[in-house]
This record gives sequence, C-alpha cells and structure tokens, in this order.
Amino acid sequence: MADPRPVDLRSDTVTRPTAAMRTAMAEAEVGDDVYGEDPNVNALEAEVAALFGHEAALFAPTGTMANQIALQVLVPPAGELLCDADAHVVTYEMAAAAAYGGISTRTWPAVGAEIDPDLVAAMVRPDGYMAVATRAIAVEQTHNRGGGGVIPLGTLRQLRQVADDSGLGLHCDGARIWHAHVADGVPLASYGELFDTLSVCLSKGLGAPAGSLVVGSAEKIERARLIRKRMGGGMRQAGILAAAGRHALGAHLDRLAEDHVRAARLAEALAPFGVLAGPVRTNLVPLDLTKFPLDAPALAAAARAEGVLVSVLGPRTARLVTHLDLDDAGVERAIDVLVGIFRR
Repeated sequence: MADPRPVDLRSDTVTRPTAAMRTAMAEAEVGDDVYGEDPNVNALEAEVAALFGHEAALFAPTGTMANQIALQVLVPPAGELLCDADAHVVTYEMAAAAAYGGISTRTWPAVGAEIDPDLVAAMVRPDGYMAVATRAIAVEQTHNRGGGGVIPLGTLRQLRQVADDSGLGLHCDGARIWHAHVADGVPLASYGELFDTLSVCLSKGLGAPAGSLVVGSAEKIERARLIRKRMGGGMRQAGILAAAGRHALGAHLDRLAEDHVRAARLAEALAPFGVLAGPVRTNLVPLDLTKFPLDAPALAAAARAEGVLVSVLGPRTARLVTHLDLDDAGVERAIDVLVGIFRR
C-alpha cells in the first residue's frame, strides 16, 4: 500500500521527535531554569559550549531569539551590524534587530556563501564622520537563502581578521552549522574559535522539537541571560526540551550525511531541466524557475496535488529540503512527481 502521507520537502523544521527522543523527554529530570536549577538545561549548555571551544552557552526557545540575543550582546543601541542582504537576521526575523536592539543594519549584495572579505572590510565605518559606527559583522553557516552553501574556513578566517583590525564583534548564525561541519569535516571548535558569538539550532537538521543556543564567553553569556529574560525567553522546566536536544546531538549529528546524499540525488534528477539555482552542498536544493514555464507557486500547487510539499521562497524561487523524516523511498517518490511536472 502506498504511503498516504505527503513527502514534505518544505523545511527541516517539520521533523517530529523520534520514539527514543520522546523517551528522553519523558524521563528528563527537570528544575526551574530561570533559577539555574534545571540539570538537563545546564548539561546541554555545558556540552554545546565545549563542542565549540567556548566558555558558556545559553538555551533559548528559538533560533530567532538566539540570534537577536547575540546581536544585542555585540552591538549597542544605535550601533551598526554588517551582514549580507539575504541573511536570516535581516530577512526572516521581523526586523527584530531594529525593534528590540535599536540596531542599524547595512548589507552587502546577496552572494550566499561566496563572501568577499575585502568588500566587507571596505564597508566598515569607524567612529566619527557623522555616520553610524560599525560594531559587528554577522554571517550565516550554512546559508539558507544561499542554497545551503558552506562558507569556506579560509573566508571565515579572513573575516575574523577584518573584525580584529577594526575592533568589531563577529557573529555566526549557525542554525545549520552542523551541516557545514559534516560536509567539510571542519571541527566545530575550529568554527567556534573564529566567532565572538554563535547561535546553533537543535530543531532543524538535528530533529529536536524546539530550541537553539547562544554560545560565547562567560561574560557575554551572563549578559545574554539578562537579555533573554527581557525578551520573554526565560523558560522554567525547560529540561524536557533540553533532553530532546541532548539526544539529538548524540544520535542525529553524524546522520546528517544521509540528508546530503538524498539532496544530491534530488539535484541529480532535476539537473536536466535547468532549474537548479546553484551547486548542492548540504541538505538544501534551491530551484530557480526564471526560465521555466511554471512559477514557484504553480510548481508548489502542482506538487501538492500529487502529495509532495515544496517551499516557495519567491515568485520564481523554490526550495527542497531533506531531513530526518525523509527516507530514500520518499526521495524517489518526490523525484517521480517533480520530474513528471517538469516534463509536462
């Protein structure tokens, strides 16, 4: 009998906790995290900080909150943040940097993971000159709207030098940094040593139901804790969620390579139709329908009618995402549907 459930390629946020993860959550020892008394939260924060070679970490309910906490730690009100025009922090976070942090943002052209450090350096504005002074730079690893692109370690080292030369903070929106680690084999600590703050997500590729962490020095995380409280992110018996995250780190990190293989399989099948927006490095398959008769909403509607869900990112831009809940059979079913649509 055919599986009646749709093949959901919209995002890696759609995953559901596995049976083992649900058991870990049900059996989690908990306490009041606002008082610093939840043992699973404390353990998760210590484990993630150690993975990235930093002193401390802070558990937050969402990646958006984790990013915005980190930005407020690095950039004072009326200070400036530099990032790319497609960065999640200025595209999908509801202008939170301005609304909550009083942060001014200026962007370089959207190029995904292909960042030019010299261009970024030329954008830095020092104090004075009647202009808003630059205080920090933010990058995204892997890059969401950049099709899951991985910023090379060499580029990140150059950006670290740019930040050091100008006395700036450097933040990594590492929602999918786990994928970069698996794709390029770069140790998480090698990424960690380059950034003043990182945000890392548990609810995408790792498959936890919620949660992200801010990573940084002990001093920065102490300030971050106050900002989290101000933003309404002080959860109480959050160990239930932290236990899911700890299970995900132990059981689901290495298997991200399977998602990369499945994304490559999707890309291989669709390449003959000229709809790939770029190379597929991780678990995201970006589609550019500029030269195709169907636009993105029409493609999504046609695929949905045949049991495949596709994400629409723009009038002619769509995206496919592989994840924990997608197996080989689901990939082949999606290929059959999408190839059929493109052939028609």
